[in-house]
Amino acid sequence: MSYEIGMAALNLKMPGRVARTEYSAEFHWDLVKAVTGIAVTPQDSPEKQTYASAAFRKAWDYDLVWNILIHCHELDACRTDMGHAEYASGGTDRRDTVYCPFKEPEEVWNFQPMETYGLLDQATLIQRFESDYALRCAQTPDAVNMTGIYITLISGLLEIFGWDMMLLGLSDPHAFGKVADRYAEWIGQYFEALAASNVPVVMIHDDIVWSSGPFCAPEWYRQFVFPNYKKLFAPILESGKKLIFTSDGDFSLFIDDIAGCGVHAFVMEPYTDMKYIAEKYGRTHAFIGNVDTRALLSGPKDKIENEVKRCMNIGKNCPGYFMAVGNHIPANTPVENALYYNEKYRRMGVR
Repeated sequence: MSYEIGMAALNLKMPGRVARTEYSAEFHWDLVKAVTGIAVTPQDSPEKQTYASAAFRKAWDYDLVWNILIHCHELDACRTDMGHAEYASGGTDRRDTVYCPFKEPEEVWNFQPMETYGLLDQATLIQRFESDYALRCAQTPDAVNMTGIYITLISGLLEIFGWDMMLLGLSDPHAFGKVADRYAEWIGQYFEALAASNVPVVMIHDDIVWSSGPFCAPEWYRQFVFPNYKKLFAPILESGKKLIFTSDGDFSLFIDDIAGCGVHAFVMEPYTDMKYIAEKYGRTHAFIGNVDTRALLSGPKDKIENEVKRCMNIGKNCPGYFMAVGNHIPANTPVENALYYNEKYRRMGVR
């Protein structure tokens, strides 16, 4: 674990080993016990879980810790509940409730985010970002930490409308585009506050695609998503912060568009074409992830080794590459497979 290695990679100064982060592995309690010797369960106190997770991040040499603060609950005044499948250890995140406050697409087209969610106090928002960042630094002081925004634009609209009503809203692309514009105006308050905070590295998350790629015409994104990104990102970039962008799914078609919005780093799942990023942006941008979690889930070991080798062959010669399993290392990943993956990372990651 090294803050210096994490910052060197973000600043495109080739560190002596490939930088590293992971997502959710520190909540895979059987893996945490195997690595740290700390016996912890989903029923243990948050304090014990936090302690065990921090010990795991240190043992596995996280150089950067992915984190956001602003999530769906900012939209509780009006949002859809799509339920949640079981993912976390012990199934603690499963939720079977489903509810949508919108019944007709006209209600979607007429939605006014500013009227619904209101103006926010900037001093309070700044303090929230700074407190979250300080907490993360206290929990993992030897790595690059961050705070950020999950409900940037598409992810925010999805939380509000749910998939069914959002796709119905897109039956009139211009009308729904104007909803996106109004949402961007409202969420911009968070971006202004994040820019004004004393946080040096920020995460901007937006799930803009499916695993198969865009869910609507690419022209719609280029008219209503990326122009709003440029407006939202501008104050953060002007403040001199490092801006990292995450999207699940396959955003290969939009790599150039996202780069054109000024981001400093891409976080991607295995679906996105990391080879293209490395070849075109490997000297100008950091990039994170791409190891296929399915290799760890199913094995065998040679498949895991080949997956690590594939990513190293693409990223190792680029100064800003961070190895990570995308999307996550979930709790149903066999412990022996995760340990083998870590062994191969350590062996192949030395430059």
